[in-house]
Amino acid sequence: MESQFLIRSAREKDLDQLYELSELVYFINLPSDTEILKHKIKTSMDSFGGELEDKFAREYIFVLEDLERNKVIGTSMVIARHGSPDSPHMYFQLREIQKYSETIHAGFIHNVLRLQFDYDGPTEIGGLVIHPDYRSHAAKLGRQLSYARFLFIKMRRRWFKNNILSELMPPLSDSGESILWEAIGRKFTNLSYEEADLLSRKNKEFVTSLFPRGDIYAVLLSGEARDSIGKVGPGAEPVRHMLERIGFKWKEHIDPFDGGPHFWAETDKCTIVQSTKKYHTHRDSLKKRDVDSGLCGVFQDSEFLCIQSPYYIQRGSAQLPKPALEQLGLTRSEPVYIMPL
Repeated sequence: MESQFLIRSAREKDLDQLYELSELVYFINLPSDTEILKHKIKTSMDSFGGELEDKFAREYIFVLEDLERNKVIGTSMVIARHGSPDSPHMYFQLREIQKYSETIHAGFIHNVLRLQFDYDGPTEIGGLVIHPDYRSHAAKLGRQLSYARFLFIKMRRRWFKNNILSELMPPLSDSGESILWEAIGRKFTNLSYEEADLLSRKNKEFVTSLFPRGDIYAVLLSGEARDSIGKVGPGAEPVRHMLERIGFKWKEHIDPFDGGPHFWAETDKCTIVQSTKKYHTHRDSLKKRDVDSGLCGVFQDSEFLCIQSPYYIQRGSAQLPKPALEQLGLTRSEPVYIMPL
């Protein structure tokens, strides 16, 4: 059976539809700005094509296309390295410290936040958006679009770091504001969250210059701000569960802007990276039923293509249905990567 949906690397023609998706959600990596998006698509195409000499400066945009409607209905991203000498990865480290007074025979354990910097950061996954009309689709399109990134990481493992980061959205206030930014960031910068987020895309100097370098005691924050530390927003709960299933854990790092928790995994210990294998296509196409299903991906002529398809492994070769072979542009005995689902 032919797949209705194709995951592929972004192309120039996707600009308008990516802009439509960018207006559905606020992501720093997917801004609602046509010129910025145009630049990001160009960077992505140069990254897939290997034209950026520094492999860790590359950024990859994936799109999910409804082939029947010829419409891009989802997108996601991989940033090869989040955190460099010019633009460090910043986070609050949550720590416990103990205080004790001999005089009053009383002690306390305090949660404190300390601003930290990583100048050689991890690979980051992010920017996942699915059009609302497709979010409850039986094909689990969000999972496909998310997992396809890990399939590509396995295909080009040396292009990525040994750790993968995912920054999750935190709970927001009733007015839609970042609770932690209002409690900390605004007090030290006098900027709104949106202003600071926009400025940080080009320059993070104001954070390094104005934020305190010592411990920020959580007890001095409002109850709402304390309760938000390490929490994810309702919309991010499914993402958190998915990440935990495949080997991600919260490292007690939180975003200094929106307060969202940072989840990490060792790249080679991530379960779906481990389970993804390289095969060569069998000379015969798949005809039998009741076989396994997985994501099948190829990388040819600087373009990534991926579909969910039935498959059968026979003596080390992968049998795929004829329509799947055609969609991926495969013939006999060509390499294909398969991630079991």
